[in-house]
Amino acid sequence: METKDKIIVKGVSFFYGRNRVLDHIHARFAEHTITAITGPSGQGKSTLLGLFNCMWDEIPHARCSGEIRIRLGGQWVSPLKKDIPLPFLRRKVALIFQEPNPLPMSIARNMAFPLMLAGVRDKSIVAEKVQKALREAFLWEEVRDRLEKSALDLSGGQKQRLCIARALVLDPEVLLCDEPTSSLDPKAAGIIEDLLVSLRSRCTLLVVSHYMDQVRRVADEVLTLQDQGLRRT
Repeated sequence: METKDKIIVKGVSFFYGRNRVLDHIHARFAEHTITAITGPSGQGKSTLLGLFNCMWDEIPHARCSGEIRIRLGGQWVSPLKKDIPLPFLRRKVALIFQEPNPLPMSIARNMAFPLMLAGVRDKSIVAEKVQKALREAFLWEEVRDRLEKSALDLSGGQKQRLCIARALVLDPEVLLCDEPTSSLDPKAAGIIEDLLVSLRSRCTLLVVSHYMDQVRRVADEVLTLQDQGLRRT
């Protein structure tokens, strides 16, 4: 089956002040695939990932040139041109950080919070979406009897899966994962890897990783960022 492009990057450069972090990057990312982005530390991998949902937008002295197009809901949008509301972009292009960042509240409230911000008020709809996302994140069976307990009491791997579930509750089309297993033990990391592979059928995934064994296990395509350039490996 022929795959369609989900993200197209043309001639993208990024600067912090006078420091050029990315230089004229070109890339295409196919939908419903996992692309691993690898390369030495300090080359701009996390910066590149953050461009797709404009995480750099409020950073002083940061600027970006070139073109990024993302197909959302069947329509091409250009986040660098600000032709899509930022809250909607970040719901549909979700970012999972290296360190799990659950909110200091219950598991249930962590999951319901994004829905509340999106204007979902019907409690039955919220409950349905929360359970669905927790199941998709391989977490429901572990937390179903402790939803009112603090999310901060979860293990590291559970916290990361909660953060992924919290993103999934808003039905993203793209999931950006910045070293999602680097702070986890091998068993917890293996569960996250299986989870990412399972999500490929519903999302397009871009995963920054230093772990080449992990890349070989999960990725459909590997791109290496080095000397400010991106190349297929």
